[in-house]
Formats: sequence, C-alpha cells, structure tokens
Amino acid sequence: MPLQGLHLYLFFFIIIIFFAIIPCYYCLQGDTLNHYLQEEDGYDSGAYPSYINSIEDGHFKVKIFDDKVGSISTSVHKVNVDDFKPNFDNNHDDDTEAFEKAWEEACSSEEGAVIVVPEKKYRLKPVRFSGPCKSNITVQIYGIIEASDDRSDYEEDERHWLVFDKVENLLVEGGGTIDGNGNIWWQNSCKVDKDLPCKDAPTALTFYRCQNLVVDNLTIQNAQQMHISFQRSKDVQVSNLNVTSPEHSPNTDGIHVTHTNNIQIANSSIGTGDDCISIVSGSQNVQAKNISCGPGHGISIGSLGSRHSKDYVSEVTIDGAEISGTTNGVRIKTWQFAHGLNLVKGWKDLEEVKWS
Repeated sequence: MPLQGLHLYLFFFIIIIFFAIIPCYYCLQGDTLNHYLQEEDGYDSGAYPSYINSIEDGHFKVKIFDDKVGSISTSVHKVNVDDFKPNFDNNHDDDTEAFEKAWEEACSSEEGAVIVVPEKKYRLKPVRFSGPCKSNITVQIYGIIEASDDRSDYEEDERHWLVFDKVENLLVEGGGTIDGNGNIWWQNSCKVDKDLPCKDAPTALTFYRCQNLVVDNLTIQNAQQMHISFQRSKDVQVSNLNVTSPEHSPNTDGIHVTHTNNIQIANSSIGTGDDCISIVSGSQNVQAKNISCGPGHGISIGSLGSRHSKDYVSEVTIDGAEISGTTNGVRIKTWQFAHGLNLVKGWKDLEEVKWS
C-alpha cells in the first residue's frame, strides 16, 4: 500500500474510533448520577433516607399547575376503593388490599384515572403505590386514612407507611385526613425514654421519584415520625396543607425535602414536634410562601456535611412566613468539624418572616 494511502487509512480509522468513544464516555459520566440509599445524618433516629449526588449548575422555576392533573384527559376512569372491599367487611381493621387493588386498576388505565376515598375511616398497613402508570392519576381523599398501630406490620420496612414511587402527573387532594397514629411510636422513642434503644420510625407519606406532582388541601397529622417527605422528585406544588402533631412528639418534621428540584410549598399551616420544613442535601429551587409555623423547631436547611460529604442546597426562597412558639426561626444546620463542602447557594429571598 502506498505511504499516502496508508496515512489516509489511518486518518479514517482514528475518526471512527473517536466517534465510537464519545457516546461511551457520556455513558460512563451518567453512571455518576446513580443514587444509593443511605441514612440521613442530623437526626437521632437515623430514619431519614437521602441520596448522594452532585447538583449541576442551572436555574429552575417551579411549574405552577393551573389545571388539575386528573382533568388533563378528556375521559376519566373513576375508581372507588369501596368497590374492592368484601361485602361482609363491616370493620376497618385492614383496608390495605382494597387500596392496592384500586391503585392497580387506576395505574393500568389507558385514560386518566381518579381514585376516590369516600368520607369514611380506613386503616392501612404500610403500602407502596408504584408507577410508572399509563396515564394521569388523581387521588381524592375525602375520608380519614389511619395507620396501623401494630408495630409488627412494619417489619419489612420500618421507615415508611404510605409511599408513591415513580409516578408522573399525580394529584393528591380532597380535604381529607392522613393520620399516622403515631402515639405508640412516640412512647417507644429514645427521646422520650432515654433507657430505650433508638430505632427507626415510619414517615407517614413519602413521594419518591415523582414528577409533575400536586399535593393540595389535606390534613396530615400525628405522624409516626416525619409527616410528608419529597425525595428525588421534580416539579412539585404543595398547597393548603394542615400538618399537625403534638409539640412533644419526637422527630415529627412537617415537610421534608431531599434531592428535589422545583418545589413550591404555599399557604400551609405546620405545627409539630420538630422542624416545620426541613430542606436537605441535593435540593434546588425550593420556594416556601405564606407558611404558618409553630409549634416546632422552625424552618431549617440541613443538617449538612455529615460523614465528610459534599452537600449542596441552592435557590431557596422563603416569602411570607409567620413563625410562632418555636425553638428557632430560620436556620442552616451543619455538622461541627465537617470536612466536606457545605454549600447553600443563591439564598434568594427571606421576606416578611415574623418569629415570636
């Protein structure tokens, strides 16, 4: 082969190898975005899961949902949880199976689905409502959903009671009540009885890996530990919530936000035994507007910097908060002597905050 032809051959060979390597490189880069469940430090019980990740630079805006999620589809499939209860079931010891079957039917529907929880009392064991679903889903809670107080029911998962996992275009509303029935957990907390070992307790309501989520007009009360947690979710609107538990209830954070982007919490009243709102690592563009907080520990970012970690929280806005009867106002919590980078970037606004 002539020398010139050999050079041309090598040139095209290098070009082919170059374009073959580029996609593989980005695939490898994407592997760094994998999240692994670990204990979230900064709380005595260790019942706060978090996800290690770095936050890419960028600016986000909370998406305001003008329309109800369930009304996006022109036709709606209504699913009543009572339709899945046996006719002879006159007690409310365990309604878990009826809720699971109602979710299965709604999630598999090709048209928008509405799950109706009538104005009655229902008792549930731990349950996970998993996606992805085939269409938009609205959950209308008119009644009371109460947690089982049998601690043996939580042996498979001691950290969660109700979980919505990987669901897009979800609306949860209705004016009803989610009751964690937490008294049995508080009595057995090491914060209440120093002679007891510190153990996990469930979060009442968890939204994990959800996107385009609206939670509106609900009462969430007496959580076993945290009341409501948003984890690894995106584009979330939370409004008109009444979150409440006794002042002495241990570790009962009101609204917990971790690794969640674009979340607005508005027009809500929160009074618990711990932070009204807690914002931890990986959260970006968090807006809290018109919040009533107290009793409790105020509004907090962190704790940050445990286990030599690099923790990031950015673009936090608190606009219009009345904080009364709390141990703190608004604070940033970091671990002492933390070697990791603790960054609260772009604290945008802190306006009309009253603390008494």
